[in-house]
Amino acid sequence: MPKIPETIHELTVGQVAARSGAAVSALHFYESKGLISSRRTVGNQRRYTRDTLRRVAFVRAAQRVGIPLATIREALAELPEERTPNREDWARLSETWRGELDERIKQLNRLRDHLTDCIGCGCLSLDSCILSNPNDTSGDRITGSRLLPERKPGPTPTPTPAPEKNRCG
Repeated sequence: MPKIPETIHELTVGQVAARSGAAVSALHFYESKGLISSRRTVGNQRRYTRDTLRRVAFVRAAQRVGIPLATIREALAELPEERTPNREDWARLSETWRGELDERIKQLNRLRDHLTDCIGCGCLSLDSCILSNPNDTSGDRITGSRLLPERKPGPTPTPTPAPEKNRCG
């Protein structure tokens, strides 16, 4: 990992990418989503403050545990004066995310345990499909894979005949 001298207070996008391990395109994406910010030079080049490295590390750590970017952005926006998150911030935020992660783990375990049923079905038309109808929430109204809004019946389109193939030789 390249070391950046302490005397340098602003970093180029390439320096942030090299130090953080995030691709330049990811940094641009994070910026477009409001997770990090930069200023533009007179030559229209991005310059990031050094604390951007900590924000990128925070974003990437949260992403690795499955936290959506919108949730990460909301968490960063709640910090006073939009400061860089510290250890205490991470502890507080990760505690609030724990319940969401526990629920997601529970759902994934349930899906894993019932996956062979769906593979055996082949069409997801089980009366209580764990994938398309968790906990059989639609079972009191309908059965099978008709969980999308039903279309109103209309005229049946006339099938167009397939063109004949040229059978030479």
